Amino acid sequence: MLLVVIATSYLGACVLLASCQSKLIWFPGKPGSTTPRDAGLEFEDLTLTTLDGEQLHAWFLPARGEARGALLVSHGNAGTIEDRLDIARFFVESRVSVLLYDYRGYGRSTGSPSEQGTYADGRAAWKALVEQRGFAPARILLYGESLGGGIAVELATEVKAAGLILHDTFSSLDDAAAFHYPWLPVRWLLRTHYDNMGKIGRVGAPLLVIHSPDDEVIPFEQGQKLFGAAAEPKEFLVTAGSHNGPGYLGNAEWRARVRAFVERALP
Repeated sequence: MLLVVIATSYLGACVLLASCQSKLIWFPGKPGSTTPRDAGLEFEDLTLTTLDGEQLHAWFLPARGEARGALLVSHGNAGTIEDRLDIARFFVESRVSVLLYDYRGYGRSTGSPSEQGTYADGRAAWKALVEQRGFAPARILLYGESLGGGIAVELATEVKAAGLILHDTFSSLDDAAAFHYPWLPVRWLLRTHYDNMGKIGRVGAPLLVIHSPDDEVIPFEQGQKLFGAAAEPKEFLVTAGSHNGPGYLGNAEWRARVRAFVERALP
């Protein structure tokens, strides 16, 4: 009888994961009232249209001083662009203009998130920087934070960017899910993959991987794995602290390392 209960519970968990995995993958933040102006940053409020007709909320923050280039930020899972103003400030003060955008279903953006949908969102943001803002592809850095690393890696295989920065990014969603649910056959059940490992070798832009050994959400080993599969030129910045901690922004030496990468990529 006990075995029947265990088997039934296990099967139920598998069915739940298979049927509700979208709710377990994406955690869209709701619209708030904060703007870059509240953080003392200049900005323009934008609406970007994707090829499939979704309307994405975005902010363009001009560099302080003469711009070296631009940074396209694909942010992490929870929250919205309102929660990424610390990242924007660092790069704006490094003379890099920043485009923050919310994926479909996040914040004020329309639609519902999906793997292919978020890829389309990244393409729309890239197009806005190139066609509307006039930045040459060779003057644009791609930045992927956690889940956003999946969008940034995909985009980096499609365009010729100045560089790619991956902050606390998984090797694949399959690997990340297997870490959190080791007792479930997640690799068989997942329909969403964000297979960074399968793509990173095709990225020709200079790469900076940033990861903390203390990361409890995306294991440090996944950052190492991703870095190992990437082509040169590449570098790895080891930080400290939790997944949602300040990371490199909380340490002067680490900030200097990131700034030096930016200056090499955007001379």
